[in-house]
Amino acid sequence: MNIPIGLQLYAVREALAANMPGTLTAIAEMGYAGVELFAANYAEPAARWRGWLAERGLRVCGAHTRLEMLLGDEFERTVAFNLELGNPFVVVPMLPEARRRTRADWAASGSLLNDLAARLSERGLRLGYHNHTWEFVPVDGAVPWDILFGNAAPGLSMQLDVGHALEAGADPAAVLRRYPGRATTVHLVEYSRANPLALLGEGDVPWSNVLSTCREAGGTEWFIIEQEQYPYSQLECARRCLAGLRRLLD
Repeated sequence: MNIPIGLQLYAVREALAANMPGTLTAIAEMGYAGVELFAANYAEPAARWRGWLAERGLRVCGAHTRLEMLLGDEFERTVAFNLELGNPFVVVPMLPEARRRTRADWAASGSLLNDLAARLSERGLRLGYHNHTWEFVPVDGAVPWDILFGNAAPGLSMQLDVGHALEAGADPAAVLRRYPGRATTVHLVEYSRANPLALLGEGDVPWSNVLSTCREAGGTEWFIIEQEQYPYSQLECARRCLAGLRRLLD
């Protein structure tokens, strides 16, 4: 089973700001199959993004979308952008702090995400939620990730950030197995206790177990690489992370 590999564009945000078309060309030439947008990328029209990506043979494998961009009048604008872009995966990258302080906050946030997932599904879009570390730190005796996904509607996907989960003390492969079929897109992010600049394949993540679990139980349609600490230039880190993942997949 060959799962395509995308790059979260936040990992190369400085390069994008300096030269958007050139950076996308470099990403395609590295061998990435697609890219995942982040919230700031909504500033460019969807038609322009679609053209840039099509010219380079890149697909869109998601768009990180702040929660407030899915509320009130912003909902229809966000839906229209993603439909025109041709992006099926709308991913909330984090919850505002006010929505994640207590167990009751997390439960209410889960209900909101379920409602949004249902509304997006009616428009042909899929909602996902991306973790940081705090989703795996117990609140009032419960693990927030389990509050969200233990009661998640069928249409809500979990975008597991492997590095953040491991940093918080969770076993990423066990999380994937606990919620089979929900990890439509997975963020492959390294974590190393000894070296915060470690690139993919150089740290503590048990990659063989994680990757095989994605294939066997995760329902994973995209692997998405992200790097936020840079021992080299952002583009060079993206290139090295892709090479590292390919070695792990061989």
